[in-house]
Amino acid sequence: MTNGRIRKQFVYENPEKLTYSHFFEYLTDICQALDIPTPVLTKTHVFNFAKFNHVKFPARDFVESLHYDYLFLENLL
Repeated sequence: MTNGRIRKQFVYENPEKLTYSHFFEYLTDICQALDIPTPVLTKTHVFNFAKFNHVKFPARDFVESLHYDYLFLENLL
């Protein structure tokens, strides 16, 4: 997202049930598909995704520079 607009979009489909122990693998696959760096993943990110079905990674969560305002992941049920 940049200035409230979606710059890149990707739908990640996994035939297996969502498991939070594999969340980093899912995140890595998504970032590779979008050709962006992978952010630092904390427990708070995983808990927010589990509780609210979405998580926001601002630019400060990335070690490398990000050319966007933030990465937003949403679980489509």
